[in-house]
Amino acid sequence: MSPQRNTGAGAEAELPEYAGHYRLESCLGSGGMGVVHLARSTSGMRLAVKVVHAEFARDPEFRGRFRQEVAAARRVSGAFTASVVDADPEAERPWMATLFIPGPTLSDQVKRKGPMPPEQLRRLMAGLAEALRDIHRVGVVHRDLKPSNVLLAGDGPKVIDFGISRPKDSELRTETGKLIGTPPFMAPEQFRRPREVGPAADIFALGSVMVHAATGRGPFDSDSPYVVAYQVVHDEPDLAGVPEGLAPLVRRCLAKEPGDRPTPDELMRELRSEAASYDTQAFIPAQRTGAERSTPESAPGSAPGSAPEAAAESPSKSVAGSVSAGRLRRRRAVALGAGALGLALVGVLAAVWVSGGNDQAPEGERAPALTAASGGTWSARPAVGGEGMPQCAYGAGKLLCARPGVVFALSPDGGGLLWRRSVGTRSTSAPPAVSGGLVQPYTDGGSRLAGLDPATGRQVWQRRLPAGTTVRYAGGTALLAGADGTVTGVDGATGDTRWRGTVPGQGVPSFAAFPGDSSTGDASAYATRTSADGASTRVTAVDPETGRVRWDVRLRGWLKPFAAQDGSVFFLAVDSTYGAKEVVRYTPATGATRRVALPAVLDGAHATVRGNVVYVLATGGSLDAVDVRSGRHLWHLETSVSRGSEPVARGGRVFFTASDGRLLAVDAGKGRLVGQTPARLGANSAQVMSTPPAPVPVGDRVLAAAPDGTVFAVDGRKPSGW
Repeated sequence: MSPQRNTGAGAEAELPEYAGHYRLESCLGSGGMGVVHLARSTSGMRLAVKVVHAEFARDPEFRGRFRQEVAAARRVSGAFTASVVDADPEAERPWMATLFIPGPTLSDQVKRKGPMPPEQLRRLMAGLAEALRDIHRVGVVHRDLKPSNVLLAGDGPKVIDFGISRPKDSELRTETGKLIGTPPFMAPEQFRRPREVGPAADIFALGSVMVHAATGRGPFDSDSPYVVAYQVVHDEPDLAGVPEGLAPLVRRCLAKEPGDRPTPDELMRELRSEAASYDTQAFIPAQRTGAERSTPESAPGSAPGSAPEAAAESPSKSVAGSVSAGRLRRRRAVALGAGALGLALVGVLAAVWVSGGNDQAPEGERAPALTAASGGTWSARPAVGGEGMPQCAYGAGKLLCARPGVVFALSPDGGGLLWRRSVGTRSTSAPPAVSGGLVQPYTDGGSRLAGLDPATGRQVWQRRLPAGTTVRYAGGTALLAGADGTVTGVDGATGDTRWRGTVPGQGVPSFAAFPGDSSTGDASAYATRTSADGASTRVTAVDPETGRVRWDVRLRGWLKPFAAQDGSVFFLAVDSTYGAKEVVRYTPATGATRRVALPAVLDGAHATVRGNVVYVLATGGSLDAVDVRSGRHLWHLETSVSRGSEPVARGGRVFFTASDGRLLAVDAGKGRLVGQTPARLGANSAQVMSTPPAPVPVGDRVLAAAPDGTVFAVDGRKPSGW
């Protein structure tokens, strides 16, 4: 069988023929996180196998999300879900195999056939109530029930995609404002009180799903997910078109308060008293063709369209019929009252993921639009080709930025475009690096490595990369890790091979390197490998210029390095769902280890260190400061940012960017928000990056980028004036 080409988000190398022992036969669908294949086991059983995109497989946060999805799916496997047959979340390309379920998604069915008739709606509602009863019975809250996550199988509906589900008895009570999901199908408490999200949120989503099945639209409908969020929290649902016999029950599901909604058992009792036998064949169409299976919305047995933070669907794309007068009145009311949600809703939709904006322009067509202000601040929207949020770093005296397909340099003083160059890879997971004095676009998943002259962008050298090679930069060396575990050290100045070998005990090493690392006087690259049970992590420090192992140690816990400073390496200790629970400092010269517990388990955490203080920004916008020397927790701040970048500490401030393009500044000593810029979402306001690039301090200025393609600079000393 010839390798298959990826048709999903983020171009990458050819996909594998096998996942574990399962031969991949054809592509069923693809989405933001991975590709779902039709596969067969050795005995011939048909399976749906979800394989994570290579670019996300190298992201520990996405890998943690996938572990969580596998664990939840295994926990609920039964008659109303796609049963998990096998999975390997620790593989180089994590994968999960479930039983193949013939039948369309509810979203596909409504798009092709239109709204369902009353008798089919009643059967659908009963089937979903049974599914939720079984899901909740094992202690799981789905949190993203929507039409594309409902498969219409011959024996009843199946609920799929547990990528953002959580056990209801987990640390949800300590989560800090986590706001993820699909706005048209989210419950009010997911916006207002995310720590209190429980099984009743799935009942609210069921009500929204039923309105969609009955009308082709949602009970809260707008082209803007921000408006939808406001409607969910404040407005009454629009049930026009829902059959009279079901409307009262659907309305109860859509109650604003969780306690006012029926339980799955109550729904089943009411439906049983009124319905005939449950003949699910009534709403199952003929088997789909291969062309129909390729829709990115979903695929049998899995949910390829779902990223770890599910993308907000635009209701206008599936709405059938005209807009009712009630909906028009509601939109006018929202225009007057939407400001009441304030900054909380600015961060809500930062949980959705896409590749970016629409400001693409042919290379060489025009210079960037510049807006200069006093104090050296500026804003540029470079028309340099590519799309997506620019990812920038400072090096060789320039602001070096990348978007998919293009790399360019700006003047940090005024934002002027200095040069630009097209690059082969469409995947941009990090800003360009400066290695050996040359600019090197980050090419994970690409087919070549190149060094560019920082003054002109002219290519100095290039070399081909084998498929599946990961690239990390440390000092003047590019470290190429092959799929077989062989590491090649490449001179950043010439592109020549410095050394080739393996790192003992690391398998296929995953390297990290940090600016300011002075543990031995030179930069080190740190390879980490966690034991299968998560109880310990082997950390190996490698000299990137020679491949020599400088030190090797096994430390307690599942550790992820985030910084190196003053002879010490800093880690976040995480749990099985990648929630950060401790800050760990290891000093190789003395062998001393210092551990400081975080005040709560923090999901999706990014951290930085300045002096003895570590700042940890988590999903949901919680920012915590802990003193590693004293072991004290210094302060906690809720910032209302759903997804934030890695924080940067400089000049008594902590800076970070939000997925909607805001740059925020926090007083590092007092833990107070002292400034933020306006959001810069651009044309695709519903589609923003889930993990934005970090801001870049340069002198007294802080430089940042936004989803609309803007790169801007502000005065870091005066955030109150932003």
